[in-house]
Amino acid sequence: MHASTPHEGGAGSAAHDPLILAPDEGPPVARPREDRHWRVMVVDDDADVHEATCLALKGLVILGRRLELLHASSAAEAGALLRRAPDVAVLLLDVVMETADAGLMLVRQLRDDPAWRHLRIVLRTGQPGQAPELATMAAYDINDYEAKSELTRIRLQTVLTTNIRAHAQMRALEATRQGLELIVQGSASLQRVRGLARYAQGVVTQICAVLGMEPEGLVCAQAEAGRVDEARIVAAAGAHGPLVGQALAAVSASRLRDRLALCLQEERNLLEGGICLYFRQGDGRAVAALVGSTRPLSATEMQLLRIFCANIAVGFENLALYERLVDLAHNDPLLHILNRQCFTAHLDGLPPDCGDMTLALIDIDDFAGINSAFGASLGDEVLKAVVGRLQHHLGERTLLGRLGADTFGALGHRPDLSPDRIRQALAEPLVVAGERLQVSATAGLVQLDGPRTTAAQRLLDARIALKRAQHIGRGQSQFFSLALGQETRHRQRLLSHLRAATREGQMALRFQPRVDLRSGAVVGAAALLQWPTFSGEVLPPSGDMHLAERSGMILVIGEHVLRSGCDQLARLRTLGHTGFRLSIKVTLAQLRAPGFVPGLTRCLSESGVPGSQLELEVSEAVAMEGAQALRPQLEAVRALGIGVAIDDFGTGYSSLAKLHRLPVDRLKIGRGLLSPGRDAAVAARLARLVIDLGRALGLAVVAEGVDTEAQRRWLADRGCQEGQGDAIAPPMDGGQLETWLGGRYARGGPAAPVTLQA
Repeated sequence: MHASTPHEGGAGSAAHDPLILAPDEGPPVARPREDRHWRVMVVDDDADVHEATCLALKGLVILGRRLELLHASSAAEAGALLRRAPDVAVLLLDVVMETADAGLMLVRQLRDDPAWRHLRIVLRTGQPGQAPELATMAAYDINDYEAKSELTRIRLQTVLTTNIRAHAQMRALEATRQGLELIVQGSASLQRVRGLARYAQGVVTQICAVLGMEPEGLVCAQAEAGRVDEARIVAAAGAHGPLVGQALAAVSASRLRDRLALCLQEERNLLEGGICLYFRQGDGRAVAALVGSTRPLSATEMQLLRIFCANIAVGFENLALYERLVDLAHNDPLLHILNRQCFTAHLDGLPPDCGDMTLALIDIDDFAGINSAFGASLGDEVLKAVVGRLQHHLGERTLLGRLGADTFGALGHRPDLSPDRIRQALAEPLVVAGERLQVSATAGLVQLDGPRTTAAQRLLDARIALKRAQHIGRGQSQFFSLALGQETRHRQRLLSHLRAATREGQMALRFQPRVDLRSGAVVGAAALLQWPTFSGEVLPPSGDMHLAERSGMILVIGEHVLRSGCDQLARLRTLGHTGFRLSIKVTLAQLRAPGFVPGLTRCLSESGVPGSQLELEVSEAVAMEGAQALRPQLEAVRALGIGVAIDDFGTGYSSLAKLHRLPVDRLKIGRGLLSPGRDAAVAARLARLVIDLGRALGLAVVAEGVDTEAQRRWLADRGCQEGQGDAIAPPMDGGQLETWLGGRYARGGPAAPVTLQA
């Protein structure tokens, strides 16, 4: 094989002389536009034909390029040469070589190979009868058929020009098809990161196809509108492929870097001294596409590029919209971290061997207070600052997501994600908009070393741990455990039972009688609430109203208890028990309700029960924490003749000043101060202090949990007036209470005292 690059010019004889004669004069040869060649292969077993072809084509320029001739003397040699030189444009092929049909067999081999679909084949024969023109053209995919005896220089140049133009057009069409295919692929994969890269690569290919050049160029895009310094290479073709992903500023080729930067800065197409096209996306970010051609453009090419840019600009706008949708689907728009859906998907996608991983729910303490005090705008800045602190202290390996307004999910390795790291993140005050804020966060953590489960279950476990941490106090952290989960789920089941019982009217009151500890006379009872579970089990009476408060139905339940209690008092009055006093627990939520006192008044009026037969119990914590706010409500209750007692006094943190100001009538000693045990002596001293305090303040004292005669005698000797306990009488329903009382009263006569065993 050898290549011939003919020089320009040449002289010859007549225009119709055969090829083997001296070449004739032709028109002036155009100067080449680019330093590239069209490859033409001459396949013939006659050395004179090779020499005459070189002479005839010497200096010829077709469509701006010179010719490079490749030579083979047989079909077999030509096949081997073609495999090493795949970009041959035209094949000048003899028919008869090593065999009579060697050239035709080579044609068949080439046409069966899709890689050579653009190759133009010109059959040249010195024996036309060996391969008749019509029959051969019909049987084989041959582009031209020439007899050597008729092939003059001008005829040969014309044949080559025609076939090279056809080859170039086919290659341009193929390049356009490939560019469109890339764009279609990019449009179909816009949800993926490489959507923009594929689209940009298609843009380069199409630009080059329009200009009739091989795909070579690169595209850079701004990461942020107006920031040329943050632009990156998103696509490249040809020799520039390794630049993909680099920052524009890091591109070492200054000509490419400066050209792209100028295009972005001046926001216009640059068509002189190198083609660089400018596009603006819908979100304001700019894209610049540079192709590897510095030749001047024709008017037609300029117009084509203008139309092309107008059409492609719409595509970039659509890309920006899709990218925005993808971002919204996966990330929080304010904080630019994963949203709940995407965070949950990552949690679900963890591999089975993730035992060294920890999941955390991190909740900002009193964020609502920050919003109320400083406004939502500053609140947003606080969230951003908290996320920045968490990212810094928990490390790059830890995944962060926003799961609620002020609640974050964190997923990381144990050394990175720990209570200490979370505390350290917010140890120093935040400085936001000139405000110095000390922010804390409470966290619930789950170690993912247990049995594999769903993301929803893991988040629920973390939520359970978070609730326990919040119960402990602000800024605390709590790890989830199986015991904690069982306890929480049991409480949730009880809440479900409570809601069902309320909805189906299965709430019932139980009454535990209360007696005068000196005389044993019955003075009243404490009302306790019970309800059945789904399994049919009836929960024992309890004075703890926290479960009812958590259910969100305390007002409905409280009204039911008050009405049922008044109805029971009304029935007892008809049986002659007119001095019987019923004590009912009420919560802070009930006392704060605007309709509480009017509702209480209505209950008394409709039942015909005087207020003196009713007593309301409030817990010590409620009484102390809401002393000032509750005073008007409690005074209104006492104005109805209703007594007020403080329940479980001595188990909390009472203020004597607050107690002295509260309108109350009784102090109730909790069961804990009477229970025998290791600290019984200490409890007894506390109980005595409560009794003495009540006497000093002029308040009656009631004891709960009086279960032995010794306890009754001890309390009575020290001045405790009343008591209740299982040994006096267990809780009972309304009918049992009426029977129990009937056994101790003769209508109109004195009651029989209640006695306890020693």
